[in-house]
Order: sequence, then C-alpha cells, then structure tokens
Amino acid sequence: MALIVLTSASGSPGVTTTALGLALTWVRPVLLVEADPTGGSGLLAGYFRGQAAPTQSLIDLAFAHRAGGLGQAIPAVSMQVPDTSVTMIAGTTAHGQARSLESLWEPLATVLKSLDTLGQDVIVDAGRLGLAGTPEPLLFASDLCLLVTRTDLVALSGARSWAQTLRGGFEQRGAGPSLALLTVGEGRPYRAREVSKVLQLPILASLAWDEEPAAVFSHGGTAPRGFDRSPLLRSLRTTADAARSRISSARDQLTGTTEASPPAAGDQHAGQRRMGTRS
Repeated sequence: MALIVLTSASGSPGVTTTALGLALTWVRPVLLVEADPTGGSGLLAGYFRGQAAPTQSLIDLAFAHRAGGLGQAIPAVSMQVPDTSVTMIAGTTAHGQARSLESLWEPLATVLKSLDTLGQDVIVDAGRLGLAGTPEPLLFASDLCLLVTRTDLVALSGARSWAQTLRGGFEQRGAGPSLALLTVGEGRPYRAREVSKVLQLPILASLAWDEEPAAVFSHGGTAPRGFDRSPLLRSLRTTADAARSRISSARDQLTGTTEASPPAAGDQHAGQRRMGTRS
C-alpha cells in the first residue's frame, strides 16, 4: 500500500510508540524503520527491553548503497519482531552517525516505496524535526506523512512553524494531501478541530491517552487485562484505517490530475484563436 512516515516538532509526543503500535496492528506485512537521528534505538531499549541485539542497522544500508546493493540489503539488515508479521531495521546507535546517512535517504525512499509491489508496507519513525541528519527526503517521498503532536499549548506552539514548513514543502511538490496531523490525547485540553485550526493542517486521527497499554509499546510492559480492547488499541486501528483511506484518496486525486493532461499544441492554438489571440 504505502510508505508512511511519522515525525514530531518538539517534546516527546510518542512518535516511536505510535509507529510501533501502528506496525503491530497493521493488516499487512510491514517493515518498521528507525530513522530517528537522535541515535540509540528506542525500540530495542524499550519494547525489547534491551534483550535484542541486531547485528546490522541503517549504517549497514549506507555501506550497501555505496557498494550498489541497497535493494538486496534490506532483507539482510531486517530483524523479525517475534510472533508478528513485522520486520524492523534498527537505527543508529549514536547521534553522530546521523550525518553519514544523509546520502542514503533519497535512494532508500525509492527502494522502500517499491516494497509495495511485494505486498509489504513501510512505517518510518523519523523522530524529531530539525535535528542534524533528519531524513527529510523520506518525509517528502512518503505517501502519508504524519506530524504527531500532543494537544496542549506548549506542543502546539512548537509545532506551528514546522507545520507551516512541511505544508509548504508538500504543496510545492504537488503532494499536499500526503500531509496530516495525528494528535495524541485529544481534549488535553484542546480538541482536534481546534488543533487543526491552529496548525492549518487536517487531522487524520487522534490517539487515546492510555498510559498502561502505551507502556507495552514504549517499555515492553506486560499487557494489561483487556489490552486488545483498550482505548489505545481501538484508536490505533482507527488510525490505520484512516491512513489507508487517505492514501487511497490521494492516489485517486493524483491519477485524476494526471489524466487531465494539458491540451495538445494544436488545441492550445485553437483556444487562443477563439479568444482572439495569436500564437
């Protein structure tokens, strides 16, 4: 189906937790990529509680790209999340490695989007915007980029300028519908409509503020009773459905735009003559 990228503007709204939660509730096989330039895998330290140690990571993909074998290296550097249809690529171990990945992001975006033909979707945790090594090409190449934010005044103040920057970047590329907001904790204190108005971006969905189930994804906590029916899990499934619908709609719009091609040169001249102009 798609390449989906999650990012944030400030604070810790839960991008990594959300990316993992979406991947684990996704209906198709999915590749989860840790592209957060901060370094230090939040997934390995959190969800896996430090008990998983993949031998390869994004750095190995950078080496493979330089050797001309990026596409073939994806399966080799991916690790399986036990008892799921999710595979993941671990990120850098230190923030200083992020700059060495800058030449990787654009070709990686092309390879990740091609996985759609193999029946595999991709979810990327891009971390916080504005850091050295931010995977900007992945954001703008995505079928859906989600700016994740809490709904308090501090979070919205930090997200406002970045929302404007992202909106301009996507519109410049003719991909405005590919950008949306994902709020965490709607009504704490602002509602989705108010957030959308402030940031001037559409709301894709809102994740429930549900701390105990969230700890399962963020810290490898024990799933509480009724975990699958918890507000967080229900809102993750709703988000996944909304993401698929939005991507499908955006693709339909793009197809319609492509089909409405400019008139041939002869038709342009005819139109100019009808308007009394000369070519």
